[in-house]
Amino acid sequence: MDPMPQTTELGLGRVDELQLGPAPSRDLLPPRKEKGMKRWKKILLIIVAAAVLTGLVLGGIAWSRRGVVAVQIGKVIRQDLASIVTASGEIKPPSNQWANVNANSFGKITEILVKEGDRVKRGQLLLKTESVQQEADVKAQEAALLTARADASAAEAAVASSSANLKTSQADLAQSRARYNQSKDDFNRAEQLFKDRLIAQQVHDQRRSDYAVAQAGLESAQARVTQARAQVEQATYNRDMAKARVAQNQAQLIRAKDLRSKTIYTSPLDGIITSLPVHVGENVVPGIQNQPGSVLFQVSDLSVITAEVKVDETDIVNVKLGQPAEVNIDAIPNKTFKGHVTEIGQSAVSRTTGQTTSQSGASNEEAKDFKVVVTLDDPPSNVRPGLSTTAKVTTATRQNAVTVPIQALTIRTRRELEETGKDAKDKALAAGPGVSTPVASPKDKEKGKEELQGVFAVRKGRAVFVPVETGIMGSTDVEVVKGLEQGEEMVTGSYQVLRTLKNNTKVKVEKNSGDKGPAAPR
Repeated sequence: MDPMPQTTELGLGRVDELQLGPAPSRDLLPPRKEKGMKRWKKILLIIVAAAVLTGLVLGGIAWSRRGVVAVQIGKVIRQDLASIVTASGEIKPPSNQWANVNANSFGKITEILVKEGDRVKRGQLLLKTESVQQEADVKAQEAALLTARADASAAEAAVASSSANLKTSQADLAQSRARYNQSKDDFNRAEQLFKDRLIAQQVHDQRRSDYAVAQAGLESAQARVTQARAQVEQATYNRDMAKARVAQNQAQLIRAKDLRSKTIYTSPLDGIITSLPVHVGENVVPGIQNQPGSVLFQVSDLSVITAEVKVDETDIVNVKLGQPAEVNIDAIPNKTFKGHVTEIGQSAVSRTTGQTTSQSGASNEEAKDFKVVVTLDDPPSNVRPGLSTTAKVTTATRQNAVTVPIQALTIRTRRELEETGKDAKDKALAAGPGVSTPVASPKDKEKGKEELQGVFAVRKGRAVFVPVETGIMGSTDVEVVKGLEQGEEMVTGSYQVLRTLKNNTKVKVEKNSGDKGPAAPR
C-alpha cells in the first residue's frame, strides 16, 4: 500500500507530503526563509492610523470651539429715519361734499333727467316719481282754502254789521235815556204843581204817562244794546272760526304740497352724479324705522378728495392732525399723491361689524381700528369715490439718528441675565458639603421678572447683552437713543438664535450671512 500523506507544520503554513518512508529528522531539513508582512496588512494599518489622526484633529477643533454659536451680525449706523403708519381704505369726498338721495315716498319712477357722470347744480331737477294722488290732494286743498277764505270774509262782514248795529242800538239807548230823564223831570215838576193845585189833573196824568213811556223806551233800548252786543260776539266767534279753518286748510295745503314735492328730486349740491342705480319704471320705497329708503342717486363734489383709511389701535396714538401722508390709489399705479391728515376718529371701529364701539354698545377682545381721513393736496381729475387706496402717514422723523435693524432687538429678564455666567459658581456651591442656596425674597423675585429691551453686541468674540433705549421706529430700523454707538457690531440673526442666545456666549459669524462689514473677532 501507498504510504498515507503526512502533514508537517512549517511556521504559519502547512505542508502535505507523501510519506515514502520514515520521516527524516527535523535536524536534517534545510533552513527555512522567513517571509515579511503582507502588503494589504500594511495598507490597512496606514488607513487606520490616518483615521485615528483625523479624528483626533477634528475632536481637538470641536473641543476648542465648544459653546460657540453661529450668528449673523450687522453694524450700528447713522441715517435719516422716518416713522410711518400704513393703513388701507378707500377714496371718498369729504362728508359735507357728497350725498346719497333716498326715496321719500312710495311710487314708480316716471322720469330721469340725468345720467351717471353728469355735472349738476344745486336745486337742479334730476328725477320724478308718479304724483297723481299728490297733485289731486294739492288741488283739493287749494279749493278748500279758497272756500275757507270766503267764509272768513263773510264772517268778517257779519262782525262789521253786528258792530254797526251795536253802535245804532247804543245811540238809541242814549236817546231813550235822554227822553227818560226829561220825562222824569217833567213828571216831578207836575207832581209838585199838582199838589199846589196849580195844574189840572189832566196835565198831571199826561206827564205821568209820558214818564212811563220814556221809561219803557229806555228799557227797550237797553235790551236792543244787549242783543246787539251778543250778535257782535257771535259774529266775532264765527269770524275766528272761519280764520281757524283758513289756517287749517293752509296747513293741509302745505302738507299736500310737501307730499307732492317728495315725488320731485333735485340736486342737494353742486357736483357730479357718481351713482345712479335706478331706471324709469322701477318702484321705490321710503325708509322704514331704521332701514333707509331706496337709493336713487349720489351726488359728489369732487373738487376736494379724501382717503378714508382704518388705522390699527396700536398706531393711532402716534397719528396727529396735519401730519403729512403719501397716498397710493390702486387704480392709478406707479403714482403717489401728497396729502395731510384732516380728521381722526375718536371711536374704535370693529373689524367684523364695521360699527363704532359707541353704536354697538358692547366691548370684546377683537382688534379694532380707528378712522383717519387724509385730504389729497392735488387730487387727480379722474379719481372716483370707492377706489381702493393705501395711505402712509409720517408720524415722526429723525435726522442722522443712530439706528439698528428691528430684528436685532430682543427681550431678556433680569433673572436670565443674572443667571448667565453664574452657572459654574452655582454648580460649585451645590457640590460643596453643608452649603445651602439662599431663598430669594418676593421683592427680588419681582425684580427678576423685569424685562429689559436690548441687543447682543459682539465684543471680543462674545455676544454681550446691552440694554438700549429706543426712539422712533421706521419700516426696517429703529432709533437707539441710549446704549450703543455708531460702528458697533451686533447680532442680527437668525431669529432662532436671538430667541435662545444667552449673555456672554461665544459666537462666530455665519458664512453668507449678508454682512458686508468685517467679521466679528474670534
